[in-house]
Amino acid sequence: MIQDIYPLHLDNQYKNASPKDDDTIFCFAGSTVLAKEIGENELYFPQYSEFKAGIVTNNAVDNVDNTENTDKYSYIYLFSLVEKKDSYPQNRGVDIVDNVDKSSIDKDSSIYDSENVRVVKRFFLAFKNNIVLKGDFFGELADTDVHKEYKSSLEGFDYYGVYNFRTQKDRALAYATITAYHLYGWYRDNKFCGRCGKLLERDVKERMMKCPVCGNSIYPKISPAVIVAITNKDKILLTKYAGRTYTNYALVAGFTEIGETMEDTVRREVMEEVGIKVKNIRYYKSQPWGLSGSQLSGYFCELDGDDDTIKLQEEELSVGTWVAAKDIEVTPDNVSLTREMILKFRDDVLNN
Repeated sequence: MIQDIYPLHLDNQYKNASPKDDDTIFCFAGSTVLAKEIGENELYFPQYSEFKAGIVTNNAVDNVDNTENTDKYSYIYLFSLVEKKDSYPQNRGVDIVDNVDKSSIDKDSSIYDSENVRVVKRFFLAFKNNIVLKGDFFGELADTDVHKEYKSSLEGFDYYGVYNFRTQKDRALAYATITAYHLYGWYRDNKFCGRCGKLLERDVKERMMKCPVCGNSIYPKISPAVIVAITNKDKILLTKYAGRTYTNYALVAGFTEIGETMEDTVRREVMEEVGIKVKNIRYYKSQPWGLSGSQLSGYFCELDGDDDTIKLQEEELSVGTWVAAKDIEVTPDNVSLTREMILKFRDDVLNN
């Protein structure tokens, strides 16, 4: 899945840090990110030295106005990609996954800190000061296109739909991109206090926005949600979303409501979206999904009873159908929990 970036690790502990010239800058606009295409399925994000030079030279990075300078941007530390010395494959008895750049492996002990951790890359968010950013935070509706409505004055860089992360060769960088997008949405939507309306300030010790007037504390928003694989003997219920960029087969999914257990969410979402009852609900795995700002929990369950008639919620889904394991034509993408669950069902049935 997207978070499986061994031997690297995403260290998300907040630091009150300033960017250095070789740090990577994420600059988002709507559901797009500033990047340069350097090869097939390869996006390059500006380093701080390139970003600040582009601002000073060209006076603008996008089309909000033409009076930009470095003072009009805040640079917020996001996280680091790190490598732990004890995670060497020869010490762990496993292979390095193919989707991580093997050049990050360096056995020189002098580059590790006292906790045997080496920082591979630091990431910062370039955020405009004194501007209320408009538009919806709908990452699930993002695309992979170049968006010329957001003008870039960094030579060779354009604003690409954040959905590009699905096909990027560098899986660690893809994971960093959607995690950064999650934090961007939170920072963007929390400029003012919801209690008293005053301007919020970033805390220097932890990832928190705090009101200097009333003391209100706001932490990153993470929405719990479920992914549900409904099975009926050798069949699984596959769906397709209505009005989404993603048009491949998916599973029933939905957000958890207040006062609801995850298992109750499974029952409710299944009934709402496809109109059937389920039993034997079993937890599988979880996944952070920054595109929608959510934490996904995957569950397998079985049709309860003999009535397998699907009553489709057409506002949410365009397709709902039972598919036999032998007829599932899905390939691994090493990205989503949904895809992994579909393939697990197929392989378990066909191999038993």
